[in-house]
Amino acid sequence: MPSGLLSTLTATPLLADATSEPYYAYLLLAVMAVLAVGFACGPLILSAILAPRKPSDIKQDPFECGLESKGDPWVQFNVQYYLYALAFVIFDIEAVFLYPWAVAFTGLSFGAFLAMGVFILLLAESLIYLWIKGVLTWK
Repeated sequence: MPSGLLSTLTATPLLADATSEPYYAYLLLAVMAVLAVGFACGPLILSAILAPRKPSDIKQDPFECGLESKGDPWVQFNVQYYLYALAFVIFDIEAVFLYPWAVAFTGLSFGAFLAMGVFILLLAESLIYLWIKGVLTWK
């Protein structure tokens, strides 16, 4: 390989012209969004196209755990299950937002500290609500 060509390849980046464009980052974001949607919807579309369709009365009949269902399927659940779900969401959101904030803690401003303090106070308020409702007590 001639030395002039090698020095030209190493001196100029391949995407030098594309990165100087102001909308290049948005183009990358749009490509990633299209790929993500395609990756999620592709198997669903393929299964809808390729899946065999042989409907019958047995296949259309609802069942639970391999047995025929008995009674009305629209049963109202105890409200305490919703409180369990609320507690899970509270602690899940806390873990999602608190750990990255703790990793970047030394480089953050006082405003970020104050915002996380308000966030933790809101989570504490919901924890106190669950405690008052008796969700955290075992029966």
